[in-house]
Amino acid sequence: MNPPFPPDEARRVAATFTLAGAPDDFIDDPYRYYAALRAFDPIHAIGPDSWLLTRYDDVSQIYREAAASSDKQREFAPKFGVGTPIYEHHTTSLVFSDPPLHTRVRRLILGAVNQRAIARMEPGLVALVRELLERMAERPAADLIDHFAAQIPLEVIGNLLDVPHAERGPLREWSLAILSALEPVPGQARLARANAAVTEFLAYLRDLVARRRTSPGDPDADVLTRLIQGESDGERLSEAELLHNCIFLLNAGHETTTNLIGNGMHALLTHRDQWDRLQREPSLIGTAVDELLRFESPLQLNNRQLTAAVDLRGTVLAAGSFVTLGVGAANRDPEAFPDPDRLDVARKPNLHAAFGHGAHACVGMNVARLEGRIAIGELARRHPRIDLAGAPERDRRVRFRGFRHLPVRL
Repeated sequence: MNPPFPPDEARRVAATFTLAGAPDDFIDDPYRYYAALRAFDPIHAIGPDSWLLTRYDDVSQIYREAAASSDKQREFAPKFGVGTPIYEHHTTSLVFSDPPLHTRVRRLILGAVNQRAIARMEPGLVALVRELLERMAERPAADLIDHFAAQIPLEVIGNLLDVPHAERGPLREWSLAILSALEPVPGQARLARANAAVTEFLAYLRDLVARRRTSPGDPDADVLTRLIQGESDGERLSEAELLHNCIFLLNAGHETTTNLIGNGMHALLTHRDQWDRLQREPSLIGTAVDELLRFESPLQLNNRQLTAAVDLRGTVLAAGSFVTLGVGAANRDPEAFPDPDRLDVARKPNLHAAFGHGAHACVGMNVARLEGRIAIGELARRHPRIDLAGAPERDRRVRFRGFRHLPVRL
Protein backbone atom coordinates (compact mmCIF):
# COMPACT_ATOMS: atom_id res chain seq x y z
CA MET A 1 0.00 0.00 0.00
CA ASN A 2 1.27 3.46 -0.92
CA PRO A 3 1.66 6.19 1.73
CA PRO A 4 -1.21 8.70 2.05
CA PHE A 5 -1.19 11.80 -0.11
CA PRO A 6 0.30 14.90 1.55
CA PRO A 7 -2.52 17.25 2.66
CA ASP A 8 -2.25 19.71 -0.25
CA GLU A 9 -2.18 16.91 -2.82
CA ALA A 10 -5.00 15.07 -1.04
CA ARG A 11 -7.14 18.20 -1.27
CA ARG A 12 -6.46 18.44 -5.01
CA VAL A 13 -7.16 14.72 -5.53
CA ALA A 14 -10.47 15.03 -3.70
CA ALA A 15 -11.50 18.05 -5.77
CA THR A 16 -10.75 16.46 -9.17
CA PHE A 17 -11.46 12.74 -8.67
CA THR A 18 -13.79 10.93 -11.09
CA LEU A 19 -14.57 7.24 -11.35
CA ALA A 20 -14.92 7.46 -15.12
CA GLY A 21 -11.35 8.73 -15.47
CA ALA A 22 -9.77 7.22 -12.37
CA PRO A 23 -5.94 7.25 -12.41
CA ASP A 24 -4.18 4.02 -13.40
CA ASP A 25 -2.82 3.50 -9.89
CA PHE A 26 -6.31 3.78 -8.37
CA ILE A 27 -7.04 0.15 -9.22
CA ASP A 28 -3.80 -1.03 -7.63
CA ASP A 29 -4.32 1.04 -4.48
CA PRO A 30 -7.65 2.88 -4.19
CA TYR A 31 -7.39 3.43 -0.45
CA ARG A 32 -5.32 6.61 -0.41
CA TYR A 33 -7.77 8.13 -2.88
CA TYR A 34 -10.63 7.11 -0.61
CA ALA A 35 -8.81 8.64 2.38
CA ALA A 36 -8.39 11.94 0.51
CA LEU A 37 -12.08 11.99 -0.38
CA ARG A 38 -13.18 11.14 3.18
CA ALA A 39 -11.01 13.96 4.54
CA PHE A 40 -11.84 16.73 2.06
CA ASP A 41 -14.99 15.83 0.09
CA PRO A 42 -16.83 12.82 1.58
CA ILE A 43 -20.00 13.58 -0.42
CA HIS A 44 -18.26 14.02 -3.76
CA ALA A 45 -19.99 15.10 -6.98
CA ILE A 46 -19.12 12.72 -9.84
CA GLY A 47 -21.73 14.04 -12.29
CA PRO A 48 -25.01 15.96 -12.45
CA ASP A 49 -27.08 14.86 -9.42
CA SER A 50 -24.57 12.04 -8.91
CA TRP A 51 -22.56 11.54 -5.73
CA LEU A 52 -19.83 9.27 -4.36
CA LEU A 53 -19.95 8.55 -0.61
CA THR A 54 -16.80 7.48 1.25
CA ARG A 55 -17.74 7.68 4.97
CA TYR A 56 -18.96 4.53 6.70
CA ASP A 57 -21.91 6.22 8.41
CA ASP A 58 -23.14 7.75 5.15
CA VAL A 59 -22.84 4.46 3.24
CA SER A 60 -24.62 2.60 6.04
CA GLN A 61 -27.40 5.19 6.16
CA ILE A 62 -28.10 4.94 2.43
CA TYR A 63 -28.07 1.13 2.59
CA ARG A 64 -30.83 1.31 5.21
CA GLU A 65 -32.70 4.28 3.73
CA ALA A 66 -36.26 3.58 2.55
CA ALA A 67 -35.86 6.33 -0.06
CA ALA A 68 -32.80 4.64 -1.61
CA SER A 69 -34.05 2.55 -4.54
CA SER A 70 -32.14 -0.33 -6.09
CA ASP A 71 -34.17 -0.14 -9.31
CA LYS A 72 -31.79 0.67 -12.17
CA GLN A 73 -34.09 1.31 -15.14
CA ARG A 74 -33.45 5.06 -15.24
CA GLU A 75 -29.70 4.68 -14.76
CA PHE A 76 -29.18 1.76 -17.14
CA ALA A 77 -31.40 2.94 -20.02
CA PRO A 78 -28.80 5.36 -21.46
CA LYS A 79 -25.88 3.15 -20.40
CA PHE A 80 -27.04 -0.15 -21.94
CA GLY A 81 -29.95 0.75 -24.21
CA VAL A 82 -33.54 -0.25 -23.42
CA GLY A 83 -34.36 -3.66 -24.82
CA THR A 84 -30.80 -4.97 -24.95
CA PRO A 85 -30.11 -8.30 -23.24
CA ILE A 86 -27.80 -6.70 -20.65
CA TYR A 87 -30.40 -4.03 -19.82
CA GLU A 88 -33.11 -6.68 -19.38
CA HIS A 89 -30.85 -8.72 -17.12
CA HIS A 90 -29.63 -5.94 -14.86
CA THR A 91 -33.13 -4.51 -14.40
CA THR A 92 -34.75 -7.86 -13.55
CA SER A 93 -32.32 -9.53 -11.14
CA LEU A 94 -32.74 -9.50 -7.37
CA VAL A 95 -29.88 -7.12 -6.63
CA PHE A 96 -31.28 -4.36 -8.88
CA SER A 97 -34.94 -4.58 -7.97
CA ASP A 98 -37.27 -3.18 -5.32
CA PRO A 99 -40.33 -4.76 -3.68
CA PRO A 100 -42.47 -6.59 -4.56
CA LEU A 101 -40.11 -8.48 -6.93
CA HIS A 102 -37.18 -8.17 -4.54
CA THR A 103 -39.25 -9.49 -1.62
CA ARG A 104 -40.58 -12.48 -3.56
CA VAL A 105 -37.24 -13.59 -5.01
CA ARG A 106 -35.31 -13.01 -1.79
CA ARG A 107 -37.80 -15.09 0.23
CA LEU A 108 -37.53 -17.98 -2.23
CA ILE A 109 -33.72 -17.94 -2.22
CA LEU A 110 -33.37 -17.51 1.54
CA GLY A 111 -35.38 -20.66 2.09
CA ALA A 112 -32.75 -22.61 0.19
CA VAL A 113 -29.68 -21.08 1.88
CA ASN A 114 -30.82 -21.18 5.52
CA GLN A 115 -28.58 -22.45 8.30
CA ARG A 116 -29.75 -26.04 7.88
CA ALA A 117 -28.94 -25.95 4.16
CA ILE A 118 -25.53 -24.42 4.83
CA ALA A 119 -24.74 -27.15 7.36
CA ARG A 120 -25.61 -29.74 4.69
CA MET A 121 -23.19 -28.07 2.26
CA GLU A 122 -20.18 -28.19 4.54
CA PRO A 123 -18.97 -31.82 4.14
CA GLY A 124 -19.15 -31.59 0.35
CA LEU A 125 -17.39 -28.24 0.37
CA VAL A 126 -14.56 -29.58 2.55
CA ALA A 127 -14.13 -32.52 0.17
CA LEU A 128 -14.09 -30.19 -2.85
CA VAL A 129 -11.48 -27.87 -1.32
CA ARG A 130 -9.24 -30.79 -0.36
CA GLU A 131 -9.50 -32.25 -3.85
CA LEU A 132 -8.61 -28.89 -5.44
CA LEU A 133 -5.61 -28.57 -3.12
CA GLU A 134 -4.43 -32.07 -4.05
CA ARG A 135 -4.65 -31.22 -7.74
CA MET A 136 -2.94 -27.87 -7.22
CA ALA A 137 -0.04 -29.52 -5.39
CA GLU A 138 0.64 -31.63 -8.47
CA ARG A 139 0.93 -28.63 -10.80
CA PRO A 140 4.35 -27.22 -11.69
CA ALA A 141 2.85 -23.71 -11.69
CA ALA A 142 -0.16 -23.20 -9.43
CA ASP A 143 -2.54 -20.26 -9.87
CA LEU A 144 -4.63 -19.62 -6.78
CA ILE A 145 -7.41 -18.04 -8.87
CA ASP A 146 -7.71 -20.38 -11.86
CA HIS A 147 -6.98 -23.60 -10.01
CA PHE A 148 -8.65 -22.88 -6.67
CA ALA A 149 -10.58 -19.69 -5.81
CA ALA A 150 -12.64 -19.53 -9.03
CA GLN A 151 -13.48 -23.23 -8.92
CA ILE A 152 -15.09 -23.23 -5.47
CA PRO A 153 -18.09 -20.90 -6.02
CA LEU A 154 -18.78 -22.37 -9.47
CA GLU A 155 -19.18 -25.77 -7.85
CA VAL A 156 -21.18 -24.47 -4.87
CA ILE A 157 -23.65 -22.38 -6.89
CA GLY A 158 -23.68 -25.00 -9.64
CA ASN A 159 -24.71 -27.55 -7.02
CA LEU A 160 -27.37 -25.22 -5.56
CA LEU A 161 -28.96 -24.92 -9.01
CA ASP A 162 -28.06 -28.54 -9.84
CA VAL A 163 -26.27 -27.58 -13.06
CA PRO A 164 -24.74 -30.77 -14.52
CA HIS A 165 -20.95 -30.76 -14.06
CA ALA A 166 -20.31 -31.28 -17.76
CA GLU A 167 -22.22 -28.07 -18.54
CA ARG A 168 -20.42 -25.69 -16.14
CA GLY A 169 -17.54 -24.80 -18.48
CA PRO A 170 -18.82 -21.45 -19.84
CA LEU A 171 -20.24 -20.14 -16.55
CA ARG A 172 -17.19 -18.20 -15.35
CA GLU A 173 -16.59 -16.29 -18.58
CA TRP A 174 -20.32 -15.49 -18.92
CA SER A 175 -20.27 -14.19 -15.35
CA LEU A 176 -17.20 -11.99 -15.86
CA ALA A 177 -18.61 -10.53 -19.07
CA ILE A 178 -22.02 -9.72 -17.58
CA LEU A 179 -20.68 -8.14 -14.39
CA SER A 180 -18.03 -6.15 -16.25
CA ALA A 181 -20.81 -4.16 -17.92
CA LEU A 182 -21.44 -2.60 -14.49
CA GLU A 183 -18.20 -0.59 -14.68
CA PRO A 184 -18.75 3.21 -14.64
CA VAL A 185 -17.84 3.44 -18.35
CA PRO A 186 -17.92 -0.08 -19.81
CA GLY A 187 -17.15 0.77 -23.46
CA GLN A 188 -18.68 -0.75 -26.59
CA ALA A 189 -16.49 -3.86 -26.74
CA ARG A 190 -17.31 -4.76 -23.14
CA LEU A 191 -21.03 -4.15 -23.72
CA ALA A 192 -20.96 -6.36 -26.82
CA ARG A 193 -19.41 -9.20 -24.80
CA ALA A 194 -21.95 -8.69 -22.02
CA ASN A 195 -24.93 -8.79 -24.40
CA ALA A 196 -23.58 -11.93 -26.05
CA ALA A 197 -23.02 -13.57 -22.66
CA VAL A 198 -26.58 -12.82 -21.48
CA THR A 199 -28.01 -14.19 -24.75
CA GLU A 200 -25.99 -17.41 -24.51
CA PHE A 201 -26.70 -17.81 -20.79
CA LEU A 202 -30.46 -17.39 -21.31
CA ALA A 203 -30.48 -19.96 -24.11
CA TYR A 204 -28.71 -22.45 -21.85
CA LEU A 205 -31.03 -21.77 -18.91
CA ARG A 206 -34.21 -22.14 -20.97
CA ASP A 207 -33.10 -25.65 -21.79
CA LEU A 208 -32.08 -26.39 -18.19
CA VAL A 209 -35.40 -25.09 -16.84
CA ALA A 210 -37.34 -27.19 -19.35
CA ARG A 211 -35.47 -30.27 -18.16
CA ARG A 212 -36.08 -29.38 -14.51
CA ARG A 213 -39.79 -28.88 -15.06
CA THR A 214 -39.90 -32.42 -16.45
CA SER A 215 -37.74 -33.84 -13.63
CA PRO A 216 -37.94 -31.61 -10.53
CA GLY A 217 -35.33 -31.83 -7.80
CA ASP A 218 -35.69 -31.53 -4.04
CA PRO A 219 -36.80 -27.92 -3.40
CA ASP A 220 -35.01 -27.96 -0.02
CA ALA A 221 -31.68 -28.50 -1.81
CA ASP A 222 -32.24 -27.40 -5.40
CA VAL A 223 -32.75 -23.63 -5.68
CA LEU A 224 -33.82 -23.87 -9.32
CA THR A 225 -36.65 -26.28 -8.49
CA ARG A 226 -37.62 -24.00 -5.61
CA LEU A 227 -37.77 -20.96 -7.89
CA ILE A 228 -39.75 -22.87 -10.53
CA GLN A 229 -42.31 -24.19 -8.07
CA GLY A 230 -42.71 -20.87 -6.29
CA GLU A 231 -44.03 -20.25 -2.82
CA SER A 232 -46.60 -22.21 -0.87
CA ASP A 233 -49.31 -19.66 -1.73
CA GLY A 234 -48.78 -20.38 -5.42
CA GLU A 235 -47.04 -17.13 -6.36
CA ARG A 236 -44.39 -17.79 -8.98
CA LEU A 237 -41.80 -15.85 -10.92
CA SER A 238 -42.38 -15.04 -14.57
CA GLU A 239 -40.12 -16.86 -17.04
CA ALA A 240 -37.92 -13.76 -17.46
CA GLU A 241 -37.67 -13.23 -13.68
CA LEU A 242 -36.76 -16.89 -13.18
CA LEU A 243 -34.04 -16.96 -15.83
CA HIS A 244 -32.42 -13.64 -14.91
CA ASN A 245 -32.34 -14.48 -11.22
CA CYS A 246 -30.61 -17.77 -11.98
CA ILE A 247 -27.96 -15.74 -13.83
CA PHE A 248 -27.76 -13.37 -10.86
CA LEU A 249 -27.19 -16.24 -8.41
CA LEU A 250 -24.38 -17.72 -10.47
CA ASN A 251 -22.75 -14.34 -11.08
CA ALA A 252 -23.01 -12.94 -7.57
CA GLY A 253 -21.89 -16.17 -5.91
CA HIS A 254 -18.93 -16.48 -8.25
CA GLU A 255 -17.65 -12.91 -8.03
CA THR A 256 -17.81 -12.39 -4.26
CA THR A 257 -16.25 -15.70 -3.24
CA THR A 258 -13.52 -15.81 -5.88
CA ASN A 259 -12.41 -12.32 -4.87
CA LEU A 260 -12.77 -13.03 -1.14
CA ILE A 261 -10.40 -16.00 -1.37
CA GLY A 262 -7.98 -14.35 -3.82
CA ASN A 263 -7.85 -10.97 -2.09
CA GLY A 264 -7.77 -12.63 1.31
CA MET A 265 -4.83 -14.90 0.56
CA HIS A 266 -2.89 -12.08 -1.09
CA ALA A 267 -3.46 -9.90 1.98
CA LEU A 268 -2.36 -12.68 4.34
CA LEU A 269 0.73 -13.55 2.31
CA THR A 270 1.79 -9.90 2.21
CA HIS A 271 1.06 -9.50 5.95
CA ARG A 272 2.92 -12.60 7.03
CA ASP A 273 2.52 -11.94 10.74
CA GLN A 274 -1.25 -12.40 10.33
CA TRP A 275 -0.81 -15.60 8.29
CA ASP A 276 1.51 -16.94 11.00
CA ARG A 277 -1.00 -15.99 13.68
CA LEU A 278 -3.72 -17.93 11.84
CA GLN A 279 -1.45 -20.99 11.91
CA ARG A 280 -1.04 -20.65 15.68
CA GLU A 281 -4.71 -19.87 16.34
CA PRO A 282 -6.88 -21.64 13.74
CA SER A 283 -9.97 -20.79 15.78
CA LEU A 284 -9.61 -17.22 14.45
CA ILE A 285 -10.66 -18.26 10.94
CA GLY A 286 -14.17 -16.81 11.38
CA THR A 287 -13.01 -13.36 12.44
CA ALA A 288 -10.21 -13.56 9.87
CA VAL A 289 -12.68 -13.99 7.00
CA ASP A 290 -14.68 -10.96 8.09
CA GLU A 291 -11.49 -8.94 8.46
CA LEU A 292 -10.41 -9.93 4.94
CA LEU A 293 -13.83 -8.87 3.63
CA ARG A 294 -13.36 -5.50 5.30
CA PHE A 295 -9.71 -5.02 4.37
CA GLU A 296 -10.08 -5.85 0.65
CA SER A 297 -13.81 -5.72 -0.12
CA PRO A 298 -14.68 -7.81 -3.21
CA LEU A 299 -17.38 -5.28 -4.12
CA GLN A 300 -15.85 -1.80 -3.90
CA LEU A 301 -18.78 0.24 -5.23
CA ASN A 302 -22.56 -0.06 -5.07
CA ASN A 303 -25.34 2.22 -6.28
CA ARG A 304 -28.71 3.60 -5.28
CA GLN A 305 -31.18 6.15 -6.67
CA LEU A 306 -33.03 8.41 -4.22
CA THR A 307 -36.81 8.54 -4.48
CA ALA A 308 -36.98 11.35 -1.89
CA ALA A 309 -34.52 13.86 -0.46
CA VAL A 310 -32.08 12.42 2.10
CA ASP A 311 -30.11 14.35 4.73
CA LEU A 312 -26.55 13.14 5.31
CA ARG A 313 -25.16 14.96 8.35
CA GLY A 314 -26.63 18.25 7.16
CA THR A 315 -26.01 17.78 3.43
CA VAL A 316 -29.30 17.19 1.62
CA LEU A 317 -29.23 15.04 -1.52
CA ALA A 318 -32.23 15.73 -3.72
CA ALA A 319 -34.81 13.21 -4.87
CA GLY A 320 -33.66 11.64 -8.14
CA SER A 321 -29.98 11.75 -7.17
CA PHE A 322 -27.76 8.83 -8.10
CA VAL A 323 -25.60 7.72 -5.18
CA THR A 324 -22.48 5.58 -5.49
CA LEU A 325 -21.66 3.85 -2.22
CA GLY A 326 -17.92 3.57 -1.63
CA VAL A 327 -17.97 0.21 0.13
CA GLY A 328 -14.18 -0.17 0.05
CA ALA A 329 -13.81 3.38 1.37
CA ALA A 330 -16.36 2.85 4.16
CA ASN A 331 -14.53 -0.27 5.28
CA ARG A 332 -11.32 1.76 5.77
CA ASP A 333 -12.99 4.65 7.61
CA PRO A 334 -11.07 5.36 10.85
CA GLU A 335 -14.27 6.64 12.49
CA ALA A 336 -15.69 3.11 12.21
CA PHE A 337 -12.57 0.92 12.40
CA PRO A 338 -9.59 1.79 14.62
CA ASP A 339 -6.32 1.71 12.66
CA PRO A 340 -8.25 0.71 9.51
CA ASP A 341 -5.23 0.11 7.26
CA ARG A 342 -3.90 -2.57 9.61
CA LEU A 343 -4.91 -6.16 8.88
CA ASP A 344 -5.99 -7.84 12.14
CA VAL A 345 -7.38 -11.38 11.88
CA ALA A 346 -8.75 -11.07 15.43
CA ARG A 347 -10.55 -7.73 14.89
CA LYS A 348 -13.75 -7.37 16.95
CA PRO A 349 -16.23 -5.82 16.52
CA ASN A 350 -16.19 -5.74 12.73
CA LEU A 351 -19.47 -4.47 11.28
CA HIS A 352 -18.06 -4.08 7.78
CA ALA A 353 -20.17 -3.13 4.77
CA ALA A 354 -18.85 -5.78 2.37
CA PHE A 355 -22.25 -7.52 2.20
CA GLY A 356 -24.31 -4.34 2.50
CA HIS A 357 -26.79 -3.53 5.26
CA GLY A 358 -30.56 -3.50 5.55
CA ALA A 359 -33.14 -5.18 3.33
CA HIS A 360 -30.67 -5.61 0.46
CA ALA A 361 -27.91 -7.25 2.51
CA CYS A 362 -26.34 -10.04 0.45
CA VAL A 363 -28.65 -13.07 0.44
CA GLY A 364 -25.68 -15.44 0.12
CA MET A 365 -23.41 -13.87 2.75
CA ASN A 366 -23.34 -16.94 4.98
CA VAL A 367 -22.56 -19.22 2.03
CA ALA A 368 -19.67 -16.92 1.05
CA ARG A 369 -18.38 -16.87 4.64
CA LEU A 370 -18.52 -20.68 4.77
CA GLU A 371 -16.58 -20.95 1.49
CA GLY A 372 -13.99 -18.47 2.75
CA ARG A 373 -13.57 -20.20 6.10
CA ILE A 374 -13.08 -23.63 4.56
CA ALA A 375 -10.90 -22.53 1.63
CA ILE A 376 -8.52 -20.33 3.66
CA GLY A 377 -8.63 -22.60 6.71
CA GLU A 378 -7.65 -25.67 4.66
CA LEU A 379 -4.86 -23.72 2.93
CA ALA A 380 -3.52 -22.66 6.33
CA ARG A 381 -3.68 -26.22 7.64
CA ARG A 382 -2.22 -28.03 4.63
CA HIS A 383 0.17 -25.48 3.17
CA PRO A 384 1.48 -23.20 5.94
CA ARG A 385 4.54 -22.23 3.86
CA ILE A 386 2.55 -21.16 0.80
CA ASP A 387 3.98 -18.01 -0.78
CA LEU A 388 3.63 -15.84 -3.86
CA ALA A 389 5.52 -17.26 -6.84
CA GLY A 390 5.40 -14.31 -9.21
CA ALA A 391 3.72 -11.00 -9.88
CA PRO A 392 -0.08 -11.17 -9.38
CA GLU A 393 -2.29 -9.89 -12.19
CA ARG A 394 -4.98 -7.64 -10.79
CA ASP A 395 -8.40 -7.39 -12.41
CA ARG A 396 -8.53 -3.88 -13.92
CA ARG A 397 -12.09 -3.07 -12.87
CA VAL A 398 -13.04 -0.39 -10.34
CA ARG A 399 -16.38 -1.78 -9.14
CA PHE A 400 -15.04 -5.23 -8.29
CA ARG A 401 -11.68 -5.80 -6.61
CA GLY A 402 -9.82 -9.02 -7.25
CA PHE A 403 -7.14 -10.80 -9.23
CA ARG A 404 -7.22 -12.49 -12.61
CA HIS A 405 -4.12 -14.54 -11.72
CA LEU A 406 -2.31 -15.17 -8.44
CA PRO A 407 0.70 -17.50 -8.90
CA VAL A 408 1.72 -19.32 -5.73
CA ARG A 409 4.31 -21.81 -4.52
CA LEU A 410 2.92 -24.38 -2.10
